[in-house]
Order: sequence, then structure tokens, then C-alpha cells
Amino acid sequence: MAEIVLSARNVTKSYQTGEVEVKALAGVDLALQEAEVAVLLGPSGSGKSTLLNIMGGLDTATSGEVFFRDHDLTHSSERQLTRYRRDHVGFVFQFYNLIPSLTAWENVALVTEISRHPMKPEEALSMVGLKSRLDHFPAQLSGGEQQRVAIARAIAKRPDLLLCDEPTGALDSKTGVLVLEALLRINAELGTTIAIITHNAGIRQIAHRVFSFRDGRIADQTVNDHRITPAEVSW
Repeated sequence: MAEIVLSARNVTKSYQTGEVEVKALAGVDLALQEAEVAVLLGPSGSGKSTLLNIMGGLDTATSGEVFFRDHDLTHSSERQLTRYRRDHVGFVFQFYNLIPSLTAWENVALVTEISRHPMKPEEALSMVGLKSRLDHFPAQLSGGEQQRVAIARAIAKRPDLLLCDEPTGALDSKTGVLVLEALLRINAELGTTIAIITHNAGIRQIAHRVFSFRDGRIADQTVNDHRITPAEVSW
């Protein structure tokens, strides 16, 4: 059995909107294994992003437990969660959040300056196919190139976990393929555990495992015996 990197046990999350309580998560159990690619699939509002934020230490559960290896995130202080995010987690979002006044190299270098064992920025950018674009500013890059800079920034600190929230959501199919290829290369070469949130059912086939969300719960979990390449994904 592969080692469990991150586990969520009976996790709930509730929000109070006026007098109405909204349950974003209603008892979720999920475990991510070492060096796997997991896809979290489901419609908007099904709880995927809420769970990702809790697993990444950006939010806390209302009840239940979340563990990173043998470290209990549920009862961690804000300072401990900050250290967890800094040392162990990389985030990739639908919108790239690059600093417009900095080059691709400089955007990545911002992360390497506060990391324990970082890659060189040019090494991270090379991994996502942008070795020739180091000195370009975000405005000089396409949407897909900007997303790949964001991925390079996330992996430059060599995280154990790479959490991706709709990383291809703002991209056309051709560009989305390049982004997915970059993610799978990182998984294969670095052994990074990757979780990808998507509502695109076609992407599920690139993963080792797929968790299907519905109404704040995991409705189904499947293992892909045969994985396809990003180029084969039906958009």
C-alpha cells in the first residue's frame, strides 16, 4: 500500500448565512496517496473547493479531522498552518495571480526566497516548458503560459502536495492540454501528490483515482486501470 500523505476523516463545514445554515461538506472521508494524481470531480457547489481549502490549510473544518502524514492539522495554530502551507503545499488556481510588474523568473523567485530547499526559478520554469520565456512579463504571455508560470511558482519550493482548483477552467482545450501535461510531468519526475478539482468529466481519465462529489459528500470513488494522456482528453 502506498503511504497516505493527506487524510480527511468525517469532515464537515458549515456556514451561517443570516438565519440559514449552509452545509458545504457533510461528512467527507478522503485519503491522498504518495505520488498519485487524484481528480475531484463534481458540479459547482458540491464541496470540492471547500475541501481543497481545508486540506491546504487555507480554511478549517467545522468538525472532523485532517492529517498531513502524522501531523494533526485540525488542531494546529494559525502559525503552524502557515508553516504547513509554506513548507508542504503548492496551490494552483483558475486565475493565475501573477504580479504584473515582475517577469516569469521573478514571479517564481518570490517563492524560492522563502523556501527551505527550493529549485532554481529557471529549473521550475523549464519543467513546465517555459525555459525560453524567463524574462517575459505576464502581459507578454498567453493564458496558458501564465498558468504554467503559476504552476512553476507552486512547485519551485518542492511541495509534497500540489492542490489545483480548476487549473484549466479559463483555458481552451489546446492550452489546457499543455497545462495538464505540465502537471503530469511534475507528478512523474518529482513524485508530487497532485489533487485536481474540475467539473470537466473528460479530465478524470488522466488520474490514478477519481472522487466524485455531490451535495457536500463523496458520492463515488473510482480507480483508473487505464489512464489516458492529456492529448486524448475529450473536452
